[in-house]
Amino acid sequence: MKWEKLLASGRFGDSLKSLPLESSRTEFEIDYDRIIFSAPFRNLQDKTQVFPLPEQAFVHTRLTHSLEVSSVGRSLGKAAGEFLLEKYPALQKLGISSSAIGSIVAAAALTHDIGNPPFGHAGEEAISDFFRLHSYGKIWEKHVRVDQWADLVNFEGNAQGFRMLVSKQFGLNLTYATLAAFTKYPRPSLIPQRDVARKSQRKFGFFINQLVDFELMAETLGIEKISAECWVRHPLAFLVEAADDICYNIIDLEDGCTIGLVSFEETVALLKPILGDRFDEEKLKERSQTQNLGILRAMAIGQLIRETVAVFAQFEESMRKGNFDKALTDIIPSAKALAAISAVSVKKIYRSKIVLEKEAAGFQVLEGLLSVFSQALYHQFYSPELFSGQDKSILRLLPEDFPLKGWGAEVNPYPMLRVLVDFISGMTDKYALNLYRRVKGISFPGI
Repeated sequence: MKWEKLLASGRFGDSLKSLPLESSRTEFEIDYDRIIFSAPFRNLQDKTQVFPLPEQAFVHTRLTHSLEVSSVGRSLGKAAGEFLLEKYPALQKLGISSSAIGSIVAAAALTHDIGNPPFGHAGEEAISDFFRLHSYGKIWEKHVRVDQWADLVNFEGNAQGFRMLVSKQFGLNLTYATLAAFTKYPRPSLIPQRDVARKSQRKFGFFINQLVDFELMAETLGIEKISAECWVRHPLAFLVEAADDICYNIIDLEDGCTIGLVSFEETVALLKPILGDRFDEEKLKERSQTQNLGILRAMAIGQLIRETVAVFAQFEESMRKGNFDKALTDIIPSAKALAAISAVSVKKIYRSKIVLEKEAAGFQVLEGLLSVFSQALYHQFYSPELFSGQDKSILRLLPEDFPLKGWGAEVNPYPMLRVLVDFISGMTDKYALNLYRRVKGISFPGI
């Protein structure tokens, strides 16, 4: 793979082009702006990151988390860009700057959670479990292909994100380079065998009906195949992944300390190995706990950015050749410290009562919503003798543009089910909960 192609700024429907030599905004800055003003991105403000929103203390939502990941991503991309321009001077002649490379990573990082459903990773599992275990989920298996069924019983937020980014419904039409940097898992859901040594094959990055879109993007950028079903990661995807790893490790710990799940003393002890000689215990006495948390967090993130860029530079050539396939944060000098933070976070934060209660509620809400809509759709098109007045009322709650024509016993319903999952997974936590209460008769509008 060559950087000249990997950094091309073409979009679907455009002819391939390089970055303009003179422009007030690069194509990648346009990507960033389109994402910021999009409805799916705005919806992240009411999707929890880890904790339900408490009344007294600030904790992160998916929106604030995404903004912070994007900020770290821009720093990583710009620093990596400076290295690339020094190593490959020909890139400058094409009008490529370190800021443009930073913008690619920033835009891709901004969207890294855009496909996540309500209630976080529990929401992903709830959607998968519905089709895998619920009677009105399993009922669709006989009507779809094996590869389509693999998509439905393995809901993946990364694949949902790619679908949203290429969908004409949202009008984002991002550059190929930004889409490729977004795609951490360049494979479909159903493959003969997964290479467990490759981080990029741990999950999947697109649903089967986006395969053509992915193939066009990969061909345009010169992204190579590993096998008949799997591709090499775009090198900048490693930086997007690292930005997320850095933020959720450090900032989830900060949130856990803020709401009292992890003590301040333990938090300091966990961050101290990252800071090394820069840590000054005496200065902690001069500031409040909140101020100390903010300063220690900023210093830790800065150090992790420097370490990550150094490792990227070390393995850049191997990335382009498809030989490197690990998380950068697993091999930086502070990897052991991050692993210690992760272990504490799992024990004291991710398995805390407040988080588990939110996840349990999420399972009930998403299963309940999927069951009533799925049952009504199945009754109308595949078992009309069971179609009831209740089903009719439920279907009227679907979006106006929902495809409610052309389905029947001889028609593969996979495209319709994908739109149903789009509808459910695109909800905010609050909207999903309120709609669930109404369709289940727990609450009524105006009462």
